[in-house]
Amino acid sequence: MKKLGYLFFAMFSSLMLAACAEQKSEEKEVVTTSANHSDWSYEETTGPEHWGELDPSNLTCVNGSEQSPINVEFPEVKADGNLKETEIHYESTPFTLENNGHTIQANATIESNHIIIEGNEYKLSQFHFHTPSEHQFNGQNYDMELHLVHSDERGELAVIGLMIQEGNENKLLASMWNELPTEKNAKADSEKYDIDLQALLPEDETTFHYTGSLTTPPCTEEVQWIIYEQPIEMSKEQIEAFRLIFPDNHRPVQPINERDINKNGE
Repeated sequence: MKKLGYLFFAMFSSLMLAACAEQKSEEKEVVTTSANHSDWSYEETTGPEHWGELDPSNLTCVNGSEQSPINVEFPEVKADGNLKETEIHYESTPFTLENNGHTIQANATIESNHIIIEGNEYKLSQFHFHTPSEHQFNGQNYDMELHLVHSDERGELAVIGLMIQEGNENKLLASMWNELPTEKNAKADSEKYDIDLQALLPEDETTFHYTGSLTTPPCTEEVQWIIYEQPIEMSKEQIEAFRLIFPDNHRPVQPINERDINKNGE
């Protein structure tokens, strides 16, 4: 009887160990699959229409009510004479340049560039590019769009958007553009680039203001958007150089829902 008991115990233990091993194997497979699904892009099954399916942290991309980008219809914009001007404090500072797999991104190396919105300071962390433009004006895209991303002490975000149209060479970005990193996760050859962001801004200070989101996963909301009405220019060669690396890296426009778009001045 004792031998039968030992035999039964041994068989039961073996079955339990095998089951645990199989469960761990399945759990590992699920984790691996989930990690693979977290990768996103602008194409096909990992493109914008599928971002919310790729990772639970991306659900706001689907369920959010204040998503970006949007189409700015000029007749629907509200002129707000009481809208406080955004204070912009930019100067010539050094940036490093990288290809992060989704765009060309210039990272700030010092924190002197900042903006102030209603008394709250947001420091510039990076700027990057999209083609075609993500925001639309009256249903039309521009050739490209530049986003200057800022954050405050609490991690809240504010983004300045600049439309880019084909025209003259943008000399302020020329040194950077001559060394665009073409490979994913690659950095530019030069260690740093001095860029005068203040000189890069349009002469006309008319801007559109609305509350939106990041235009990439996880599509975080409560982002303050400031978009210049007047576009800046880049040459056809500069635009084509970017498109050789990223032929299309824009998110389509999202529903405005109940949001207001305000215009400074007037």
